[in-house]
Amino acid sequence: MSDSPTRAAGQAARGLVELDAADLPAHCPNPKMPLWSSHPRVYLDVTHGEAAQCPYCSTVYRLAAGAIVHGAH
Repeated sequence: MSDSPTRAAGQAARGLVELDAADLPAHCPNPKMPLWSSHPRVYLDVTHGEAAQCPYCSTVYRLAAGAIVHGAH
């Protein structure tokens, strides 16, 4: 089953946000989003090599290639 044009457009609008270590902790919405107050802030874990998806708006966040995270653990 293929995606409908409407669904594909919605997925493209959500987008992908690549973060550097200086951008952590990752949260959505972020200050660069035009609809910054569109849903409650949620913190997302992107430090284990996996992308994280916002449960409210479905924006995907991941660390940029080469980003080095210094953890407290």
